[in-house]
Amino acid sequence: MNSAYKQPVFVLSVLIITVLVLIGAVAPKQFGDVAQSGLDWATTRFGWFFLMSVFGFVVVLVYLAFSKYGETKLGPPDSVPEFSYYSWIAMLLAAGFGIGLVFYGVAESMMHFVTPPHGMAEPGTDRAAELALQYSFFNWGVSQWAAFSVVGLIIGFFQFRKGKPGLVSVVMDPLTRKSRFRHQINGALDIFAVVATVMGVATSLGLGVLQVNGGLEYLYGIPEGFVWQAIILGVMFTAYMLSAASGLDKGIKILSTINLTVALALMVFVLMFGPTLAILNYFTQALGNYLQHFIFMSLQTNAPGDTSWGAGWTIFYWAWVIAWSPFVGTFVARISYGRTVREFVLGVLVVPPLLACVWMGVFGGAALHFDLVQGANIAEAVQSNITTSLFRFFELYPMSEFLSILGMILVFIFLITSADSASYIVAQLTDRGNPAPPLAKRLAWGVLIAAICLTLIATGGLQALQAAAILAALPFVLILYAMVWMLFRELAEDRKAQLEMLYQANDQTPVGASLEEARQLTEDDELGASATGSSNQ
Repeated sequence: MNSAYKQPVFVLSVLIITVLVLIGAVAPKQFGDVAQSGLDWATTRFGWFFLMSVFGFVVVLVYLAFSKYGETKLGPPDSVPEFSYYSWIAMLLAAGFGIGLVFYGVAESMMHFVTPPHGMAEPGTDRAAELALQYSFFNWGVSQWAAFSVVGLIIGFFQFRKGKPGLVSVVMDPLTRKSRFRHQINGALDIFAVVATVMGVATSLGLGVLQVNGGLEYLYGIPEGFVWQAIILGVMFTAYMLSAASGLDKGIKILSTINLTVALALMVFVLMFGPTLAILNYFTQALGNYLQHFIFMSLQTNAPGDTSWGAGWTIFYWAWVIAWSPFVGTFVARISYGRTVREFVLGVLVVPPLLACVWMGVFGGAALHFDLVQGANIAEAVQSNITTSLFRFFELYPMSEFLSILGMILVFIFLITSADSASYIVAQLTDRGNPAPPLAKRLAWGVLIAAICLTLIATGGLQALQAAAILAALPFVLILYAMVWMLFRELAEDRKAQLEMLYQANDQTPVGASLEEARQLTEDDELGASATGSSNQ
């Protein structure tokens, strides 16, 4: 067997994932009850901690974008981006959102319409509709990408600027270096990243399979059940294995670009052939409310009232993205070579959330208008079967069958790109951070992810595994704090080295240096000259 497969991170990750999946398969209800209880405890007891942390990450990223570190590149000073803006954004969306936007584009706003956020309105009213879209924007906006952006920026800086492997453990190594358990701690960090990624992708893949099966049943009467779900998964598995074999710059890049183009076309169609004016009014007002109340919503615990809505939605989302941040962040770093810190933050923290808000505004705004004005009962359809609610929505449009087919194609490609990018990153994580992991290892992880998904679909353990993965987010927040501190330390050292190099080359303080930095450079130069003069004497 190839020595690459004997690496401890690979072996232990496979063992832990296998044990968890077997427990979830053999005793899905018991495993689900325990995992859900743990998740409920974490989101209820530490909801405030998740809210404060994610808001803090947003503040840190905005500061870095407009600080003196903004022009620092994720790579050597003369590096240039590997991918065009369009391809870069397309791959960001594919990895970060997956099928979530398609799955919840209509459903989330309607669920908030029926159960208004924090009980702030009467269900089914105009005020409930206003809050529904506002909080949909918030849940899918800037904050959701904060954890992805933080991890991506840190990994990208260490990988491309410092020339180190793209691993969480490498970032933390200066802190663990003096510990007698250094290797064990670093290995545990990498194993956590692998396990969280595989479990998260497997559950997302399973939910996507269920939605495609729901669409086929709704359109063509194909029964929802394990046989057809296994067939759908088999077709997806074949597709993302072919994509994985073609490499990052072909498979994922091409599919992501196609997906973004199809998504934009579908969104434009829904806007133009639906209640256009109502959608634009809903979107504009929701965007204004989102921007105006961003800080309030970011820190809203609903104390001393009922905190269950926040725990079930916003805090659940924040825990989910934190648990998934090692995967998405590492992938974002991998495709962001040559970008400046400012370009990275503005690209990752602004563009995907903006597109998500537009998507939610178009689909959610149209659905809310149909229910309030036309009595279309889309909210009822969502509550009845969320997997078919999108196709029920398309019935209100011309060429509804074509739109439904396009929607399923969109889900299908999103799933392929998510699984492909996940197998790529997990292979990297279990190959000592190799940015070009061997194909055999990428294919091996692809097979394992599909097998886990199939097992959990058969036994009904998808939700249990998802809850277990999200529960791991609580301790990882503390690791993210340490990683942010390491980033600031390394950025400061890197900037000092660059300024010193420019100062020595030009014999003058570089433009853009602060007074403190200029004084330090001058003092260093004077000390050096003094030392040289003393030695000559």
